[in-house]
Amino acid sequence: MTSLLAHRLVLLWLALVAPAPRRRRGERGDVPGWVLVTVMSAGIVVAIGSIAQDELGQMLRNALNKVK
Repeated sequence: MTSLLAHRLVLLWLALVAPAPRRRRGERGDVPGWVLVTVMSAGIVVAIGSIAQDELGQMLRNALNKVK
């Protein structure tokens, strides 16, 4: 029993102090894709906001007046 416990403690210690495995270059993820999605989303929000600014403002005022 002590041997099994010692073995598990050593494995736990190694898992905690061992350096993380290095990733290969191809496993970095799709960062340019996420940047493009973020920029396009921001552009859509700005476009809708500029086109429908008056209507959105009126909707917000109506909603706030109903809460009062």
